[in-house]
Amino acid sequence: ASHHLKILNIINIQRAIKIHHGSLHIHIHHGSLKIHIHHGSLKIHIHIHHGSLKIHIHIHHGSLQIHIHHGSLKIHIHHGSVHIHIHIHHGSLKIHHHHGSFSMIKRRRFNQLHGQKNVRIPCGSSDISAAGCEDINCCFDGRQCYYGKAVTVQCTKDAQFIVVVAKDATLPNIDLESISLLGQGQGCTHVDSNSDFAIYNFPVSTGGSVVMEEPGVIIYENRMSSSFEVGVGDRGAITRDSHYEFLFQCRYIGTSVETLVIEVLDIVTPPLPVAAQGPISVHLRLANGECNTKGCNEVDVAYKSFYTNTDYPVTKVLRDPVYVEVQLLEKTDPNLVLTLGRCWTTTSPNPHSLPQWDILIDGCPYRDDRYLSELVPVGPSSGLQCPSHFRHFILKMFTFVNPNSMEPLSEQVFIHCSTAVCTSGAGRSCEPSCFRKRRDVPAADKSKAQSKVVVSVGPVIMGAPQQ
Repeated sequence: ASHHLKILNIINIQRAIKIHHGSLHIHIHHGSLKIHIHHGSLKIHIHIHHGSLKIHIHIHHGSLQIHIHHGSLKIHIHHGSVHIHIHIHHGSLKIHHHHGSFSMIKRRRFNQLHGQKNVRIPCGSSDISAAGCEDINCCFDGRQCYYGKAVTVQCTKDAQFIVVVAKDATLPNIDLESISLLGQGQGCTHVDSNSDFAIYNFPVSTGGSVVMEEPGVIIYENRMSSSFEVGVGDRGAITRDSHYEFLFQCRYIGTSVETLVIEVLDIVTPPLPVAAQGPISVHLRLANGECNTKGCNEVDVAYKSFYTNTDYPVTKVLRDPVYVEVQLLEKTDPNLVLTLGRCWTTTSPNPHSLPQWDILIDGCPYRDDRYLSELVPVGPSSGLQCPSHFRHFILKMFTFVNPNSMEPLSEQVFIHCSTAVCTSGAGRSCEPSCFRKRRDVPAADKSKAQSKVVVSVGPVIMGAPQQ
């Protein structure tokens, strides 16, 4: 009897039955039927309660564990470092495959399974520890490991990126449908999403990923960004969405896997003053010249005079031109060229504040703006000693509005520009691509660019038109 397992058909049990023979233990309880069979390292637990079936099979020497729960069917299989959890609930299937310190999740019918408000997306295996949860960049509340309201990146040992994006990662919230990777096509879109999260799972070599090598290290790098939804009104164009962009990597070093996430920000400190000391000294100001004679050129005249610090806030009417000048200070080398990266506006002096509206991207007018900004060439005819030390552009005045009430959020805007200095020379162009012709050099010499400096000016407030 100690070497054979016999199946008993019990019709009516009035009391608990316990059988002990060597290492064999059988416990049978009537009512909610419970059968426990222990034989050496073999353990079988069968529990039937109101029609719900639970079966637990443990084989410790082989490290195999099988748990089966009826009703909302749950099957848990543990063998060594491999953990597989299958959960079928209301027709929705979840499979969690856990190996080592990493969890990969596959889901179907995600919206039905996680349709509640403030839903949590499970991260890792069901028995993961707090330390293990933290190791894979997830949150732990004492009972459950779950993805937080941020952007979580995980690298697998079988060379997969898993990126889980929460709409609450930014304020205002990210439009999950607007997120894109470097590449296009299969594998470059989310594998599942609901109103709160989007999940991306793709091989590290796809999705437009860039491969780099360091001594003993292979690096796979990709970039995720969200696009703007532009709202156009009768008197201007604005954006109501935040713009989120970040760089993420998987670094494969020997037998280990490392994850690196870099959030791409234009600067990491509050804006520098209008004139700032740094690797380069740059000045941003607004021009105020006016045509007082017939036939004069408004643009040329505009940059003949400028507002001073005591003139702010400057008042403009919607669609009025705002003339902007950015100047490189304290340099006399004519081979130095001032370049503009991104120029944008906010409702506060902090360039990281939201909402934001782009004016220039990589030195070119932001193409999603219905009222395109205008770049004004600065050449020898300007009369300036070093024309390459200046950048001029014109934007049309606008104000930010509440996307629900369509009422202005603020009647003031601040202008910010990210700048750098490029060294021009034979075979090298520092001009943005929007200025280039086919015969020009296709790319600027970025290796000669110095550290970037952000300069700001404002506020500019919206006023009523003059009668």
